[in-house]
Amino acid sequence: MINLPAFSNETYRDFTREENAAAMRQAIAKVASEAGREYPLIIGGKRHETGDLLDSVNPAEFAQVIGRVHRATPELSSEAIETAAVTFNKWKRVPAEHRANYLFKAAAEMRRRKDEFNAWMVLEVGKSWAEAEADTAEAIDFMDFYARQALRYAAPQPLTPSPLANEVNEMTLIPLGVGVIIPPWNFPLAIMVGMTTAALVTGNTVVLKPSSDSPVIAAKFVELLESIGLPPGVVNYLPASGGRVGDLLVEHPRTRFISFTGSMEVGLRINRLAAVASPGQIWIKRVVAEMGGKDTIVVDETADLDEAAAGIVASAFGFSGQKCSACSRAVIVDSVWDEVIARVVERTKALTVGTVADGRCFTGPVVSRKAFESILGYIEIGKGEGKLLTGGSPHPLAGQGYFIEPTVIAEVAPDARIAQEEIFGPVLACIRARNFDEALAIANNTIYGLTGALYSRNRERIEIARQDFHVGNLYINRKCTGALVDVHPFGGFNMSGTDSKAGGRDYLALFLQAKSVAEKL
Repeated sequence: MINLPAFSNETYRDFTREENAAAMRQAIAKVASEAGREYPLIIGGKRHETGDLLDSVNPAEFAQVIGRVHRATPELSSEAIETAAVTFNKWKRVPAEHRANYLFKAAAEMRRRKDEFNAWMVLEVGKSWAEAEADTAEAIDFMDFYARQALRYAAPQPLTPSPLANEVNEMTLIPLGVGVIIPPWNFPLAIMVGMTTAALVTGNTVVLKPSSDSPVIAAKFVELLESIGLPPGVVNYLPASGGRVGDLLVEHPRTRFISFTGSMEVGLRINRLAAVASPGQIWIKRVVAEMGGKDTIVVDETADLDEAAAGIVASAFGFSGQKCSACSRAVIVDSVWDEVIARVVERTKALTVGTVADGRCFTGPVVSRKAFESILGYIEIGKGEGKLLTGGSPHPLAGQGYFIEPTVIAEVAPDARIAQEEIFGPVLACIRARNFDEALAIANNTIYGLTGALYSRNRERIEIARQDFHVGNLYINRKCTGALVDVHPFGGFNMSGTDSKAGGRDYLALFLQAKSVAEKL
């Protein structure tokens, strides 16, 4: 067994210190110098260029192409699954300690190249320096943590001694097979790395289909895995149009499991397709899905109102609200409504929005034209459903990138569209409640159940929220974003997913199956 120190979370650097800021500026310049490079598919270690190129653009400067990615054909998608299946027969026999060592090496290499990965996220998806730093740190945490957990799952499992004479029993946890990994663009490194490495460290092989909004970051991670000597075919890089090959990957008879993070609509489609056995399929496919949220912060009259306003604004507008955990609804009791709303609006107006590459802005653009148009459409709906207090328009920089003003809409009905549908942008719906009981009922009135928060000093209400605020990640007197690996295992209820907890101690079990062996001596 490897002798390891206890897991601890990666620390975040302070970019107000000039040495850290200088390193980031240098990394951004280096990454910008590589803009426009082409990235082929990687299947079994071999590069494939299809000529069907996807331009990944900088959402803050959409004239800048960050990278051009070759997209897979259906034939190459099938080849990737078949290659992963062949590789699985060897990879599953690699001892857990060796598999864990690949993750420790990858984590160390990413730690060494932290500024570079931060810079790719600043340019490809418009993350601020602080958001990018947190993303890279979480990716490192996932690898360090899952490597340790893989060793735990590989250790002898406790069993009650057999009452039968001369019988020896054991239970081992074995890998499933080929997994299709479909990560999101909003945490393009952390979630993609966590999903991929959880599968491979448990002995599975992977076909990684990155988001079309962040394929270059995924390519850079696959290059890192190659640099530390991960065997070819364990992770196969397959950028592709989901509409063209997504169903094929899910329905392929050699696909054993699908790990997905994204919209509810796509997640439900994957779950439905995976439930139907394809010709030649000999197992029930497993689906691990995280499908978003409509997250609420509740504020009662006993709360620290300034802390509540700060938590609402940070949760609603960090990374322009493009987090499944973002606060998209603030439910405030009537007696402190005016005070909280005034503080939220004041703080929102003070936010700085810009290109983020220079490190001076709180938040940047939304990720794509599709997102830009969808969010503005919801803002127009919201103007008819409530009272616009600030924002509500494209930002003055919208001529060069996908910038939208942070928007606060008040006096929204609990059943309004902007109070029920996931917007995934910088839009906050504020809902008035008569009292705490009504506020909690409103918080629970969506089809989702991912994150939520309560600001209150009333112990009885806090305990009620612990029991009855039906979300997978509940925060008391703090913002509802910013989960840390093994500190806040992450995943929600209802239509927010399949009740898994990324970064938790039971997560790797989703990629394993138990085999019991009894031997009569």
